[in-house]
Amino acid sequence: MRLFYRMRRLNFFLFTFFLAAAWGQQGSAVPAANPAPIALAEAIARARANEPNFAAALAAARVAGLDHSIARAGLLPSVSYHNQALYTQPNGAFNGGGPVGSQSAPRFIANNAVREYASQAVVTETLGVGPVTAVSRAAAANAVAAAELEIARRGLVSTVTGLFYQAQAADRKLSVARRAASEAAGFTQLTQQRETAREGAHADVVKAQLQQQQRDRDLAEASLTAQKSRLDLGVLLFADPRTDYTLAPGSIAALPARADVDEAAMRLNPELHQALASLRVSTLDVTAARAAYLPELGLNFTYGIDAVQFAVNGRDGVKNLGYSASATLDIPVWDWLSTQHRVRQSEILRDAAHTALTATQRRLVAQLDESYAEAGTSRDELQSLEQSVVTAGESLRLTRLRYTAGEATVLEVVDAQNSLTAAEIAREDGAVRYQVAFANLQLLTGAI
Repeated sequence: MRLFYRMRRLNFFLFTFFLAAAWGQQGSAVPAANPAPIALAEAIARARANEPNFAAALAAARVAGLDHSIARAGLLPSVSYHNQALYTQPNGAFNGGGPVGSQSAPRFIANNAVREYASQAVVTETLGVGPVTAVSRAAAANAVAAAELEIARRGLVSTVTGLFYQAQAADRKLSVARRAASEAAGFTQLTQQRETAREGAHADVVKAQLQQQQRDRDLAEASLTAQKSRLDLGVLLFADPRTDYTLAPGSIAALPARADVDEAAMRLNPELHQALASLRVSTLDVTAARAAYLPELGLNFTYGIDAVQFAVNGRDGVKNLGYSASATLDIPVWDWLSTQHRVRQSEILRDAAHTALTATQRRLVAQLDESYAEAGTSRDELQSLEQSVVTAGESLRLTRLRYTAGEATVLEVVDAQNSLTAAEIAREDGAVRYQVAFANLQLLTGAI
């Protein structure tokens, strides 16, 4: 019995161990072996499949397309096959005017006989301004949804582009921090060697050590920033944001001509298309509201039977199968000014949509000027930052040579190190600024 309990305890411990191992294997991200670099286009495609706001905009556009199809179907005649069996309690009298002679009369005067059967095909059509306007309005609403989908897509592209370039810059800044930490460690070793050879003061060693400690802290911060940037982008790209991945380097594209940017932006800007479509929707709402002043014509055609027998031919040669047609014209006369108030409401909304359109046009012009100026300035500054990195690197090399020869102070070397590190970080920031500005310009023109 004791052996039995020991075996149960051993099995429990083994089960717990393997369960914990399996849980830890699921909870930790398993880095892929040599993951393929992800380009910006692939990152955008992955984000489109994972981002909920874009999925909601896509669903709204599809629903608007189906609404347009439903509105067009409303213009066509509707066909139904009507079947009914009706029994009414007799009142004890006989009706001699029925289709088969004398028969029991029903208690309900609205019914034709005690037993009545209907099997009919019914075709119905309504003619008026309202259904036609509804089709046009559904088409305009579909255009609005399509423009909103494009706005959502471009917003997603803007987000992914910013995170993509920031993650790339964070990785490059991490490389800068590693180089700066290695440079500081090497300089600390140089000052110690000069102190040992009695060529330098101990104060130089202390200053170099302080610089090395600062660079080690900068390296830790750069590593943390790179990790955060990769996780922020990984949320949009993968089911598990901890998935290991690398980003493909991109080239610095040339700035397009201003005339081409203006022409493409005015032709392909989704905000402008949305404002135009919204104005059209509001205008059609006015037309639909005014359509309530006009009459509507209803047409009905019925073919089948409506008789006391469920048969094509009744007793005594009576033919039950036949047809009937009706036309109904409803003319509105008075509704206590409700239609007038609806028309006024739609006119107010139309005026607001027109104001939104003009505001969108002004905002687009301002965005074009700002984005193009931002891209041009950041491009020029990036070239200057590249030259600053080269100059700062050469300054550090010469200053270290002078310090080794005893012609420069430790402060000059530390200042040269700081200048090179600051220039490299500024270059990475400048590259991100230009790439994001160029991407925003492409979004305005519909290039991406």
